[in-house]
Amino acid sequence: MKAIRNSLAWGAGVLILASSLSAHHGTGVSYDQSKAYSVKATVTEFRYANPHPQLFFDVKDEKGNIVHWSGEIAPNPAQLVQDGWGKKRSETALAPGTEVTITLAPSRLGTPVGLIDQIVGPTGELILGLRANNQPGGPAAGQGR
Repeated sequence: MKAIRNSLAWGAGVLILASSLSAHHGTGVSYDQSKAYSVKATVTEFRYANPHPQLFFDVKDEKGNIVHWSGEIAPNPAQLVQDGWGKKRSETALAPGTEVTITLAPSRLGTPVGLIDQIVGPTGELILGLRANNQPGGPAAGQGR
């Protein structure tokens, strides 16, 4: 009887682990990289959290109406820290009210959600995205750590 309980517990653990691994990383399914575009936006909130930081921002549509967007930043916080982009630095650069230009892959469902590829600050500085050597990652090369 004990062997059966141990087998069931082990099996349940494997199923839980497998389902959590397959549940994440649906970015290719959720976002259309082939239709990436840039928008001028105003940051409303930044969340430096696992599994991916999130940015909330407002964009004016073609009629001048404000549309509330959310975007997922692909590197996780640990990867951002490795590139010198810690929580405090991120929250400072992406403070509410900051005007930015965001390049994103839109949701395949047409909702105001996207996968953020690049963030450019109000003076044209690259905040997040391709580095000077065109490698994806945190801040642009040459920006202080």
